[in-house]
Amino acid sequence: MTQHIPKPSMGILNLDQAKYHLNRYTPSEDIGFFVKHFWIVSWDLTGQEPYLQSVVPNPCVNLIFEPGKSAVYGAAKQTYSILLQDKGCVVGAKFKPGGFYPFIQQSVSELLQRPMEIYDLLGIEARTAEELILSQTEETKMVEFVESLIRPKLPERDENIILINQIIDRIAGEREFTKVDQVTECFSINIRKLQRLFEQYVGLSPKTVIKLYRLQNAAEAMDRGHQLDLLELSLKLGYYDQSHFIKDFKATVGKTPEAYTKQA
Repeated sequence: MTQHIPKPSMGILNLDQAKYHLNRYTPSEDIGFFVKHFWIVSWDLTGQEPYLQSVVPNPCVNLIFEPGKSAVYGAAKQTYSILLQDKGCVVGAKFKPGGFYPFIQQSVSELLQRPMEIYDLLGIEARTAEELILSQTEETKMVEFVESLIRPKLPERDENIILINQIIDRIAGEREFTKVDQVTECFSINIRKLQRLFEQYVGLSPKTVIKLYRLQNAAEAMDRGHQLDLLELSLKLGYYDQSHFIKDFKATVGKTPEAYTKQA
């Protein structure tokens, strides 16, 4: 649990750790079957302008502890922004894709409409949990307290989580994966079964997951200052033409590729 994880952007756009600190921690073995990692964001912008951080979502559920906002949040379908101001700290547990379903035994897609209350998952009031966790001065202690709340609620291991993570790891790692048919062929899985699994366990369709990762790849390339040929890029990402790529990029990221490149 005390091991730090390297810091790829994981969808964090224009990552700027001069404004805040982001650390990720590997979970204990028993919790690690369900939880991808713990993350802690802390900042001190006292006397400075607030900072707006944008994130392209991953297909993961997050258990978040933040004063007045603690809850379990499902995976989003488009970029969301977090306003950092004054001084603060947020602690989260990012579940593996599909890793939260066994805790509730109902479609994770329902979390898209309404976050889950902390008490309904952990049996502790949100304010009490916030005080317990966020009052710690060491990040490792914060993570230990979160694990102590999750551990008594651990469900039986579900082998579907392994399959789902194999599929999503393949999608994330291989940029030539641009269509659902490629996934069904690679894993010899019926398309309807794949869609049911993702709806139930992930909360997003396979098509949406592929699109999010490919657009995230595009945004990360722009962050690195690469000069991109949008027509060539759109074709590589599986789009039939540049206009559809630009439309999806703007709908997901909130800006056109041209505007995003200028910002980056």
